[in-house]
Amino acid sequence: MMEQVFEEIKTPFKYGVVFQHPDTTKMIDSPTIFRKDEVWYMTYIVFDGQGYETWLAESEDLLNWESKGKIMSFTKDTWDANQKAGYISLVNTAWGGDYEVEKFNDQYWMSYLGGSSEGYESGTLKIGMANSPTLTNIVEWNTNNNPLLAPEDEDVRWFENKTIYKSLVIRDSEMHTGHPFVMYYNAKGDTANYEGIGMAVSDDMLNWKRFGNDPVISKGNGICGDAQIAKFNDIYIMFYFGAFWKPGAFERFACSYDLINWTDWEGEDLVAPSEDFDEKYAHKPWVIKWDGVVYHFYNAVGSEGRVLALATSEELPKN
Repeated sequence: MMEQVFEEIKTPFKYGVVFQHPDTTKMIDSPTIFRKDEVWYMTYIVFDGQGYETWLAESEDLLNWESKGKIMSFTKDTWDANQKAGYISLVNTAWGGDYEVEKFNDQYWMSYLGGSSEGYESGTLKIGMANSPTLTNIVEWNTNNNPLLAPEDEDVRWFENKTIYKSLVIRDSEMHTGHPFVMYYNAKGDTANYEGIGMAVSDDMLNWKRFGNDPVISKGNGICGDAQIAKFNDIYIMFYFGAFWKPGAFERFACSYDLINWTDWEGEDLVAPSEDFDEKYAHKPWVIKWDGVVYHFYNAVGSEGRVLALATSEELPKN
């Protein structure tokens, strides 16, 4: 079955770099891609030396992207003053589906990596939750909520008591965990200098509790992070990236029937460094199937700096 999934999701054709920030001196990261009113949108994060902010881009064809503006900015004297790296929540997880974003309580939601320290992912990072009545207008999202999860929480687990990184929030309509909202996030503990992917659950998007005692994906070495979930027939696929438990950074996947117990793929990488533009890292996935073609977006680090690249299941003509 894992081999069947691999055949469904593999993307052996590298289309190349599809997006750079308008200011090419700045690094970009972590695409989240969704669709509204027959237009594709992507949130992405920008690092400018001070910290992360979150921006929005749009596309008609998934290949040509235009930056529209900033939707989460630096603030003063807040717990998240210098880090707001956002990831749209409640994107439809159906493989080959509509990729639309669900509202909850008449709001759209975006979990984010937040922190007050300046620098690249510096200081103690926590998970915040932003919301907005609009999804695609260039307006600042409301971030006036307390952190959802932090390394100093009383119920913190051994693998996350140092810092917490990227998060993904999905709706689980089948309530496998007993809760409608499930979060996956990567974190690092002070007992081990590596990152694994853990789970949390919620009934209302603002109050979260940790689920399970251990990471659901971990190699005990390097990094496993940046989960994305897709449902293919009755199987959940978790796309994620691995790094440093073998050389470089590369794209992987795991499968589950219940969102809780995961079987890791042991075969070849979905995407790995092979070109000048991704020679250092090919990582941080967002994968969709549209009109019969699989599009695997990823963060590429190489000759073009830190940009977003694309691999596909069939060779597409280039502009």
